[in-house]
Amino acid sequence: MSTTNGLPISISGITKRYGNLHALDNIDLEIKQGEFLTLLGPSGSGKTTLLMALAGFTRPDHGSIKFGDEEIILKAPHQRGVGMMFQNYALFPHMNVSQNISYPLRLRKVNKTEIAERVNQALETVQLTGFGDRGINQLSGGQRQRVALARAIVFSPRILLMDEPLSALDKNLREKMQIELRHLHEELGMTTVYVTHDQREALTMSDRIVVINNGKLMQCATPRDLYDYPANKFVAEFIGESAFLKVDHQGDGVYFDGQKLVVETLPKKQKDLLLMVRPERLMVMVDGQNTKDMNIFNVTVSEIVYQGETKMIYVILADGVSMSMRLSTRSGQPQNQIDKGDKIKLVLHKSDTTVVVDGGY
Repeated sequence: MSTTNGLPISISGITKRYGNLHALDNIDLEIKQGEFLTLLGPSGSGKTTLLMALAGFTRPDHGSIKFGDEEIILKAPHQRGVGMMFQNYALFPHMNVSQNISYPLRLRKVNKTEIAERVNQALETVQLTGFGDRGINQLSGGQRQRVALARAIVFSPRILLMDEPLSALDKNLREKMQIELRHLHEELGMTTVYVTHDQREALTMSDRIVVINNGKLMQCATPRDLYDYPANKFVAEFIGESAFLKVDHQGDGVYFDGQKLVVETLPKKQKDLLLMVRPERLMVMVDGQNTKDMNIFNVTVSEIVYQGETKMIYVILADGVSMSMRLSTRSGQPQNQIDKGDKIKLVLHKSDTTVVVDGGY
């Protein structure tokens, strides 16, 4: 299929209430032309409500939505020119594959010759060449997902909206399709807004991720920045594994258990602070190690769980707080000599020492 120029999307002050519940609470967001942006959050967070507002199936109470320079808040769904892929695929069981894919073109009264050509292009794009005459009930889950995708892109929309399209697939197929969808996005160039509750899926596919909770926008950032520099505890917990240690702000620094931490940056808010510790960022301290720019923790090993290529080492600090460390099981590593009950020292480099605000719920 030919590439298209995606449209930027501008969302300003979008609010949607259901009685006393704020499904969306004054959302502001700028989505770049051709960007793959993911809306991420737990069930009931508002992410799907925001996607439905973009699609036109939900009418916000207040605010503005622009596709490019055009205000579309009052436009009906079929007038917005967006491709839409639903969680359950919403394929027509009485139509074959080609008829399903051609449906948006027939609605737009495209001539039969061009319809046939575009359907064949779409089938080729989603790697289903030769499947046009098959019934929907003859397809696997992964093939139905591809048909739904082909139908969403067959008319070359400048904006593609996707509501958890991979949730029904098994793990291996889901991971394969994540990469394929990302490559297809790069090939076609349309602006894509993708909804998921799966953090790893969001990290894998996105240019930027928007974390939403209780109808509020928690943070919008690249996958790496979101993981390394979460705006608050909610984001840190939702993206990856973490332990949180209470720290005190004194003067120009933060302290844990009486020890001043070496950090690169601190939040502007100076109270209710927590040290976020990612399991894979901790290391076992070895004799003679240069500990400049390191934070050191005295711990007791409470549990060791083998997980194949890695193992989780659960430890308890002096104040009784527990945390975990993820280590390689590669032979010859010092951590392979660690046993339950051992007292050891762990180090955390200052570049991995992230202090976050306790909040975001």
